[in-house]
Amino acid sequence: MNNPLIKKIQLGNETLVLETGRMAKLASGAVLGTYGDTVVLAAASVAKKPREGTDFYPLTIDVEEKMYAAGKIPGGFIKREGRAGERSILTARLIDRPIRPLFPDGYKNDIQIVCTVLSVEDDNEPDILAMNCASAALHLSSAPFDGPIGAVRVGYIDEKFIINPNLEQRDASLINLTVAGTKDAVMMVEAGAKIVPEKIMLEAILFGHEEIKKIVSFIVDFRNEADKLGLCKEKFIYVPEEKNQEAIESFKALITPAVNQCIEEILSENLAKQPRDEKLSLLKESLVKEYFADKDEVLTTQPEQVRWFKELFGEIEKEAFRELMLDRQIRIDNRKLTQVRPITCEVDILPRVHGSALFTRGETQVLSVVTLGPNSDEQIIDDINTVTSKRYIHHYNFPAFSVGETKPMRGPGRREIGHGNLAERAIIPVLPTQEDFPYVMRVVSEALSSNGSTSMGSVCGSSLSLMSAGVPILGQVSGIAMGLIKKGDKIAILTDIQGMEDHLGDMDFKVAGTKDGVTALQMDIKIDGINREILETALEHAKAGRMHIMNIMNETLNTHKELLSPYAPKIVSMDVNPDKIREIIGPGGKMIKKIIEDTGVAMNIDDSGRVEIAGVEQAGIDKAIDIINKICAEVEVGKIYLGKVKKVTDFGAFVEVIEGVYGNPGREGLVHISVLDVKRVNKVEDVVSEGDEILVKALSFDDKGRLKLSRKDAMLEQE
Repeated sequence: MNNPLIKKIQLGNETLVLETGRMAKLASGAVLGTYGDTVVLAAASVAKKPREGTDFYPLTIDVEEKMYAAGKIPGGFIKREGRAGERSILTARLIDRPIRPLFPDGYKNDIQIVCTVLSVEDDNEPDILAMNCASAALHLSSAPFDGPIGAVRVGYIDEKFIINPNLEQRDASLINLTVAGTKDAVMMVEAGAKIVPEKIMLEAILFGHEEIKKIVSFIVDFRNEADKLGLCKEKFIYVPEEKNQEAIESFKALITPAVNQCIEEILSENLAKQPRDEKLSLLKESLVKEYFADKDEVLTTQPEQVRWFKELFGEIEKEAFRELMLDRQIRIDNRKLTQVRPITCEVDILPRVHGSALFTRGETQVLSVVTLGPNSDEQIIDDINTVTSKRYIHHYNFPAFSVGETKPMRGPGRREIGHGNLAERAIIPVLPTQEDFPYVMRVVSEALSSNGSTSMGSVCGSSLSLMSAGVPILGQVSGIAMGLIKKGDKIAILTDIQGMEDHLGDMDFKVAGTKDGVTALQMDIKIDGINREILETALEHAKAGRMHIMNIMNETLNTHKELLSPYAPKIVSMDVNPDKIREIIGPGGKMIKKIIEDTGVAMNIDDSGRVEIAGVEQAGIDKAIDIINKICAEVEVGKIYLGKVKKVTDFGAFVEVIEGVYGNPGREGLVHISVLDVKRVNKVEDVVSEGDEILVKALSFDDKGRLKLSRKDAMLEQE
């Protein structure tokens, strides 16, 4: 058995430790990573044969978060981890995005990377460690990976950047930025920010990349040493499929002029997405039929030539569109490179919901709907995260009809979860505090039509719908997606990319924020990275585009409504003595359940004695408040009460001054016969009977807590 290889590097305030040769030895590459007390095992497996008949690269990233890693037992009845949670999916996306572009074009062997979180501490989240371990495992494997990559988290506190901030620093930081890249360039950016200027975001990205260079060098050295110890696989040399060049040249002679003519027709007719796609598809099929019409012997002996023909058509089509933007500085819909598509905004389009907005940009259309609820509607999070609940929830849906397709309706996929999380992060910095707005807020964004950046459409729609609902957000948040076409020294940066430009381009850079700064970023690169100049220009153009969109949004609604929807719950908060919480809840929750049943409200009580009452009808809220006041009421010495005689004895009358509720005893005290009247009383029955209502004054409590009352003193004060 080989001794494991262990290497260390200082990264931020902790030491990153990578180990191979001890665990998961049958994987093509396996790395155990440790950062503080957080431990992740990454294992990469590589298929020996390519997957036939696929037009995409079959890379699969799975992140397995084990509850034992945080010392927890899974909730529910089964007590076993089920399907991947939201955080696991988001981490898998973080790993996938910078890695996927670094494989050779045409390589189709399945690769699976499984990252298992074995131990986790609050100060060191597992996502960054998982990214670095996955990169190292892939670098050790046989896969033809043009890496490795490195990843860091960057914080910003007191005008200083911090690498991999701890929990306390993350809470105080203005930026929560994840950066991944190779030694030469940034490949992926994911960020949330508390309204930070673009210049600071740019510097944060570049600061993170300097640290990434050290990690990449560290992983390269790690493989070199592992290779000497026989602990890594020999790299597979990918050789592209050999094609008949004579046939390829004949294909080009037919395809190139036809595609160029088709593009000119699309421009002159200014075709929308569906007729444009249909025109190109029909052209491809007609050219296939034309070329192979009298070549039965070729189809019989060399059927792969049809596949080559269609692949070449796609390549020529791609290059033709790219050249259009690089050389002629126009786009397929006749827009200039910095031009935003036409925008319309509508609010209050749904009558019964709490807030709604329809945001349309070109052929991309998103409906965002707000629902307000009490604290009891908070989302409970059951995973290894330190966050256990959240009061703002954003859900994004992408039905097949939004792109004119048909497919089975399933639960949310990785795309939906990722886009929803991005829009959620963009909005959070402008939300009011719990004290200022005691509501849980849920926004659902429905992508009704998609031709580029529905995620940023969701940001715009959410901002408008929250204002429509009366949520006092700090200001409008708009979002835009930037693109890039790069060929040699030629560069075209595109504002507000549509679907084809995302597919054929080299970058998808989403930027969201207010008029004062950025609240969220997401960048994916399909080439070997980009430099500072491109990033700076893209951020500058993104700001101009965002402000253009925001101005249109403000024309529709520039501040939140003063009144909530009549269908939204009204929420009232009150503070009670924490010692009374038990009485309000009652044995087995019977009391609070009865209050809710009789009043139709929702109630939430925290340990501090804060009671939140929510209901649509004010009468129900008032009734619930009255019941709680009765339960919590205390008799004040010296105060006069209207009481009810409950019992008459020879020595006095027992009077209830605070009424009980739902069978609970009220508060009774004794009016002694000596203080029953201003004149002498010989017999109690001569003055009061059971059921009478009388005014009494609270005199004192004896050493056993019994209440003493006086009708005489109350009468004297009333004179």
